[in-house]
Amino acid sequence: MTEQSNSSQAVSASDQSVDQHLIETTVSSEIMAQGKMLTVRYDEARLPNGTISGREYVMHPGAVVVVALTQDGGVVLERQFRYPLKQVFIELPAGKIDQGEPVLRTGQRELLEETGYSGNEWVKLGVQHPCIGYSNEVIHIYLATGLTLGAHARDIDEAMDVFVWPFARVMQAIESGEITDSKTMGAMLLAERYLLKHPVSGLSL
Repeated sequence: MTEQSNSSQAVSASDQSVDQHLIETTVSSEIMAQGKMLTVRYDEARLPNGTISGREYVMHPGAVVVVALTQDGGVVLERQFRYPLKQVFIELPAGKIDQGEPVLRTGQRELLEETGYSGNEWVKLGVQHPCIGYSNEVIHIYLATGLTLGAHARDIDEAMDVFVWPFARVMQAIESGEITDSKTMGAMLLAERYLLKHPVSGLSL
């Protein structure tokens, strides 16, 4: 098994010297609610003009999403019910990072547990910040190829259908609004751009 980094990935970290007039600094912080996975905090922050303002946000452990390509260029997908929106969504395999777990290991574990697939070659495509207005969540995006299929090991509280669509079909579903999950949309965009530069035999974009 090998891992690569996408060398063409742009660095988007803020330049502190350029952005100094935008930076907010924490004055105080308190926990408003503590769940099993999420923490809600309320901070008071000093704005660049000196004003103090309240900031509510959700602390998240981070997650990994995987674009897993089969030998003939299909994309492994899931259909599952998402309770907050009371709706079934089509999405890529993904899951939260366990404390102290390397992000690549999270991707490998979640892909195997949820779908039964394991990948031989892994490329990190980038990261996504899906909820910048109210959460510190970071989603790491991987492309997995050289797949082999075994048995899944889903948690008792996970119910999903696993299926494979052609790459072009997934992109059509995003364009039509059939797929609206943001991590899936972002990951597929990065995968498409990467694969245009690094073609895979049998894959039609």
